[in-house]
Amino acid sequence: MSDQNPGRCGYVGLVGRPNVGKSTLLNRLLGQKLAITSHKPQTTRHSILGVKTVPEGQLVYLDTPGIHERGKQAMNRYLNRTARAALADADVAVLVVEAGRWTREDELVLESLARRELPVVLAVNKVDRIKPKEKLLPYLQEAAARADFKEVIPVSARNGQQLDVLEARVLELLPRGPNYYEDDQLTDRSERFFAAELLREQLTRRYAQELPYALTVEIERFEAEGNLYRIAALVWVEREGQKNILIGAQGESMKAAAREARLEMERFFDKRVYLDVWVKVKKSWSNDESALARLGYGDAPG
Repeated sequence: MSDQNPGRCGYVGLVGRPNVGKSTLLNRLLGQKLAITSHKPQTTRHSILGVKTVPEGQLVYLDTPGIHERGKQAMNRYLNRTARAALADADVAVLVVEAGRWTREDELVLESLARRELPVVLAVNKVDRIKPKEKLLPYLQEAAARADFKEVIPVSARNGQQLDVLEARVLELLPRGPNYYEDDQLTDRSERFFAAELLREQLTRRYAQELPYALTVEIERFEAEGNLYRIAALVWVEREGQKNILIGAQGESMKAAAREARLEMERFFDKRVYLDVWVKVKKSWSNDESALARLGYGDAPG
């Protein structure tokens, strides 16, 4: 590429209802884990930027919380605002849906996209779960008729099926221009942010039934000592009973979750990690706008 004929570069919003696989898709497209995942809806609470530099240019992916109509708390409003704000920055949207299903919340996302004048690619995810394969074609035809999509591409984020096709088509739709980020940059989020996310991931997976949405993680201290990171984390819940569930008998449950989180952090940071975790109660934090802002649910990355 020359300065006279630059490659393509732009923002790609990954949008959809909760639990359709947007974060798994982001991780697969980047070739490494950046967004946390679980089987529980609304695991993603922040817009996470992931940069992929290729010979033809640069794709700046924006993973977003699932747009939903469930729940009326401040947290729910924040999640929907965050997802829609990412669309305002996007040059291309990838609408992710689950093969074989189209819900009212999928329609809600489509309505949000209709208010933006940007090209939309429909990524039909989890096609590996459709058996027999002949059942997929009618769904693809019905989905394609729902809007003026630039392309409808069946994919599997879990096994990587057709992701090269998806990425190539998205790249074609991006504007020409110089890269926004350095070639080796992966994200604009801090290590402190990812430490909190990796601990929250383990807690969400371990306590998905008991505490699906009532916990969050705040990093109180993050210190680098050579090849060692010393991290002190506070886990906030809303009631004493939830704190008791988290800690468990003799604190064994929390120790196990913290151990898994520490191992994930060591893989992610490529450093040794000493992790200290405490659990505290802040009543109704998820329905308190000021508490949300203080706990990191704001607009700025960090």
